Amino acid sequence: MSSERDAKARLAAMPDVSRETMARLETYHDLTLKWTPKINLVSKAAQEALWERHFLDSAQLWPLCPTDAKTWIDLGSGGGFPGLVIAIIAAGVAPELRVTLVESDARKCAFLRTVARETGVDVTVLTQRAETLEPNRADVVSARALAPVADLLGYAGRILRPSGVCLFLKGRQHDKELEAAAEMWSFEVTKTPSLTDPDGAILKIKDISRERLPE
Repeated sequence: MSSERDAKARLAAMPDVSRETMARLETYHDLTLKWTPKINLVSKAAQEALWERHFLDSAQLWPLCPTDAKTWIDLGSGGGFPGLVIAIIAAGVAPELRVTLVESDARKCAFLRTVARETGVDVTVLTQRAETLEPNRADVVSARALAPVADLLGYAGRILRPSGVCLFLKGRQHDKELEAAAEMWSFEVTKTPSLTDPDGAILKIKDISRERLPE
């Protein structure tokens, strides 16, 4: 479990993560382990590496958030990664940031609301699918393990303001996904190496427009 201790220490050492924030994340961690046998929030393997695979993995998005962002929508939140981790960090340093978690599974939404209540963090939880969202004006749209980049851009295009950015956590196939997305979309992308996956990357995407309609 030394890697877990290291991951937790790395998270605690992040500039915007205070002792109070870590206490909230520890509450979230414990609730995840408590609820997982009931609703399968994370895999068995992930339970043994929760701080690294889920909490640190999610928190690494925070430094990429625009400093003037006011609204953040997380698609396919599942157990709250990365959106609820972001909301907990923001509660301590950017309370003006409004985070919305979008998840179609009602049981997982009940879990997300429980964590929000137990940690005292104000978030909005929507029980619906990403493709059914009403048009919005989000500054940031995030997603993790939800869909290929091309599909994610379709979801984000309806809810992202023109100056907004997408932050997608992706694995080893991210370059292939970007190539496929470029056949339908025009966009600017910046890749940041993942802190938790040697083959993964964070894709920061902006200036999104439809390149051509799919055949």
